[in-house]
Amino acid sequence: MLMSTPVPPRILDWEQYYSDQAIESMPWFYPDLDPDLAQALDHLGLSEGRVLDLGTGPGTQAIALSRRGFDVTAADLSASAVAGAEARAAAQGVAIRFQQDDILKSKLIGPFDLIFDRGCFHVIDPARRPDYVRAVHGFLRPGGCFFLKCFSVKQPGIEGPHRFSPDDIRGIFGTAFTVESIIDTIYQGTLEVKPQALFCTLRRPNPAKI
Repeated sequence: MLMSTPVPPRILDWEQYYSDQAIESMPWFYPDLDPDLAQALDHLGLSEGRVLDLGTGPGTQAIALSRRGFDVTAADLSASAVAGAEARAAAQGVAIRFQQDDILKSKLIGPFDLIFDRGCFHVIDPARRPDYVRAVHGFLRPGGCFFLKCFSVKQPGIEGPHRFSPDDIRGIFGTAFTVESIIDTIYQGTLEVKPQALFCTLRRPNPAKI
């Protein structure tokens, strides 16, 4: 019997996907702050500053970060995702700047003290990864933290987002950022079996302190 093969998210029409699907049914939907990010913020003692939630999707991470006291800007490629996230934040009385934006040709205005990516980078075309690194580096203030969550090479199969090893992360980001830590973790969401992931803490070097 032939089985249908899911379309890899990296080639999805994101606008159509967010227009057609219920947010709460999406595999990456998680209503609370990502536990790995919460732990990193607590460990580093970070509780204020300008934050960019990159690829905000449902907007849940942006909302949780705003409730923690951060000044949050949230961006996504899909206008429908942004509209839904904006409505969700308004219904909860949370003030966030939402913007439809493509990180590879961005109109965002930095700098940001923190950037969080919970699912944007690992669906980007490999040929555009240098452009992504340059964009994130440019938006982050010197000394600022970049938190990246992505699929791990330990995740079975080939469908869905690209997979990365710690060495891959160091190779892609190491010339522009200081890689402070990479931990094995999972993607919290709606799937019964949680995907294997990496949570990476990177920092833009501060020349004034070198």
